[in-house]
Amino acid sequence: MNYICRPMCGITGFLDFNKKSALEMLRQMSATLHHRGTDDEGNEIIQHPNVAIGMGFRRLAIIELSSAGHQPMKSADGNFTIIFNGEIYNHAELRKQLEQEGLSFRSQSDTEVILQSFSRWGISCIQKFIGMFAIALYDSKEEKVYLIRDRAGVKPIYWYFKNDLFLFGSELKAFHRHPSFQKEIDHGAISLYFQHGYIPAPHCIFKNTYKLLPGHYLTIDLRSKEIRNSCYWDVSDFYNKPKLAISETEAITETEKY
Repeated sequence: MNYICRPMCGITGFLDFNKKSALEMLRQMSATLHHRGTDDEGNEIIQHPNVAIGMGFRRLAIIELSSAGHQPMKSADGNFTIIFNGEIYNHAELRKQLEQEGLSFRSQSDTEVILQSFSRWGISCIQKFIGMFAIALYDSKEEKVYLIRDRAGVKPIYWYFKNDLFLFGSELKAFHRHPSFQKEIDHGAISLYFQHGYIPAPHCIFKNTYKLLPGHYLTIDLRSKEIRNSCYWDVSDFYNKPKLAISETEAITETEKY
């Protein structure tokens, strides 16, 4: 299924367990996403004992127009680092709730709301997010990296893993700028294309390369290199819930709430 929406930023990066990826490689990957965000860019490599973590970002400023919205963004306690493409529609409500629980903010960005939500509630906070989003978040305390995609899959995330190199990005073209990415055509994916007229997720045109499914998140353990794919929302489960006892007017109000 294809969606038409404003580009609103782009993310890319790597987890290199060989520690051979340089900052210039990350900049080259990020440069392929220039069309997704021309207001700002950020590229950072974080050195973990087991892996070099690269986070690249192209920004289209929407909510926080100042430099306070720059990414990669770190949480106030330094435990979390994030790059984020999209918009959290209920960020104002979440901000108010977090402030009532004693957390403070340095900006008006919904990106910081995501960071503070992780600080307060952990990975379960994604159940609270209403919006369209592709998130890459590094948790230094738990030594994990999360890739998270919104429920409807409006914002894309591709990922690749081979020879201890993990790549991710909003678009496949970013992978081509990393010299260790192996562009091997997946013949099974070609067969799917001729059957359906497109390559359905999670499959991709290249081997060892995948599309993260809507309503899913990946957890990459930086100590064990284990990759775990988790579903946090499924449309079938939501559809099978009991019908709400509300009027048509109330239903319309709810659908237009955000």
